[in-house]
Amino acid sequence: MPLAYLSLGANTGRKRENILHALKELDKRAGTVRAVSPAYRSPAWGFDGAPFVNVTAALDTPLEPEALLDVIHTLEKEAGRRRSGRGYDNRPLDIDILTYGDLVVQTERLRIPHPLLHKRRFVLRPWYDIAPDFRVPGFDKTVGELLSLCDDSTPVIRMSEQSELTPIPFDFIVFEGNIGAGKTTLATMLADEYGAKLITERFEENPFLPKFYEDPKRYAFPLEMSFLADRYQQLIDELTSPDLFSPFTVSDYYVIKSLIFAGVTLEDEEYELYRKIFNIMYRDIKKPDLYVYLYRTTDDLLKNIAKRGREYEKNITADYLKSVHEGYMKFIRSQRELNVLILDITGVDFVANPGYYRTIKDIIAHTPKTPETRRIKIEADE
Repeated sequence: MPLAYLSLGANTGRKRENILHALKELDKRAGTVRAVSPAYRSPAWGFDGAPFVNVTAALDTPLEPEALLDVIHTLEKEAGRRRSGRGYDNRPLDIDILTYGDLVVQTERLRIPHPLLHKRRFVLRPWYDIAPDFRVPGFDKTVGELLSLCDDSTPVIRMSEQSELTPIPFDFIVFEGNIGAGKTTLATMLADEYGAKLITERFEENPFLPKFYEDPKRYAFPLEMSFLADRYQQLIDELTSPDLFSPFTVSDYYVIKSLIFAGVTLEDEEYELYRKIFNIMYRDIKKPDLYVYLYRTTDDLLKNIAKRGREYEKNITADYLKSVHEGYMKFIRSQRELNVLILDITGVDFVANPGYYRTIKDIIAHTPKTPETRRIKIEADE
């Protein structure tokens, strides 16, 4: 199939969501999206308007150029774009065909290559990220050469660049730990500071959870199966959807949590059945680049659980927390290919004392990428 390069941009409405949705729909309606550049922010070009977000995509398409244009116009209309016919204006979605194979097209509706592509840095800069050596038909120059010759001085800034922050060298970080360890709080703080994509567990939506704490034996199996199904679906959806606007992804849980808690709560026969189902699903899920286990003593955990005051957690016992911890340790000891960081944060309040948070962030930023288990204790102030 011919390979078409497309420029996608937006400067009004839900810019991020509109672009991501358009990429998914192009993959469904117009072929196969083979590559997508990082997202860039730039001022409006040719008129006074809000800043744009732009990406470039490579699309294998069976459609003829004008049929592809019809799909593009439909997607723009669905996103809320209304063509005024008065030149440049604000738009919730704008898609241009830059090139289509090696064709040169000149019709009333369509010109390929796009006649202004060589004058637009917001087009060339993201295009360079995915096809620097592509020779543009009609110009007899590569994308890289066109970018070096472009006299457009408009600033085009990669959205995931955070030069003022300590770089985080991982694409996917998981925070795990016992109940009350502070996983969600820490994951949220890191994601907020870096603009990272955040995945949080939807445990409060599980109708079996309060029932389980009241009658564990009766509700253990439906609880664990519902958790597994929900965690699997959420991680598959989140980790297979590209987020062009975030430097990395951080999650406050990983699917292995399902197996660990099931090992604590289920009877032997139930657990064996559960484990078989889990192993089938586990193969499909992306593995984290860094798996951080937050350790606190049982007393510390019970204090945090009491502090947050969730009614359905009031019956959690010290023995149950110890069993959960042992389940995590058994899993970690069995790992040979996972990069694990065990952080002992007993007595550490990284919300009230930002210094603790900076220490944790610095440890993560300087953790090697090699797969092994490391243990670090952060000393709490008296």
